[in-house]
Amino acid sequence: CKNWVLLILLTGPAVSGSVVKGNVGQNITVPCFYRVRRGEDLTSMCWGRGSCPVSKCYQTIIWTDGWKVTEQYNSRYTLKGNLLMGDVSLTIVNAEEADSGIYCCRVEISGWFNDQTSNHNVVIEKARISTASPHTYTSEQTSASGTASESSFTIGRTWPSVSASEAPQTASSLCSSTSDCLDITSNLQNVSVSLPIQQYSENGVYIGIGLCAVLLVILILALFLT
Repeated sequence: CKNWVLLILLTGPAVSGSVVKGNVGQNITVPCFYRVRRGEDLTSMCWGRGSCPVSKCYQTIIWTDGWKVTEQYNSRYTLKGNLLMGDVSLTIVNAEEADSGIYCCRVEISGWFNDQTSNHNVVIEKARISTASPHTYTSEQTSASGTASESSFTIGRTWPSVSASEAPQTASSLCSSTSDCLDITSNLQNVSVSLPIQQYSENGVYIGIGLCAVLLVILILALFLT
């Protein structure tokens, strides 16, 4: 019996545990429960920093008598569970990196070495910041409204605008019906044929005038000689 007692004192009771991870600024809940079947099962318990010792808690941060919190050493450590149902989970409000470490949950149960203990490893990390490089957009993007302020600008050559009077007229704008288009086509052909004939008649007039002038000069010379 003495050896058994010494073994328990040296090794302590069986301890369960878990790993709880969170980020800085979050509310972290470290779970801890014990069975409550009737009112007589409600009992005192404590939370402390470091592994659970043989009795009580090291660096105690909170105590409860089973019905309510009796001692609280830091307002950021609180019990938000239903104590009457055996939920004594610890909530760390606005967690900091300094809150990382081992936490002990000890539920005091009557009798020798009957306490329910559990060690929990709490890891508080900084929130990860995305390091993805920004995308570079090279294509022209225009919003649905098509406004100049919402569209990207591109460098290009600007052609001078042409007024309606200077714009060339197409066949569709010249004719409104099939007969009109046929008349226009025939007129164009007549113009193209009459132009050379008119040019030839004008040349003949010039030649006739030239011959008359020559004959007139010869006549004057003959009169002068005689």
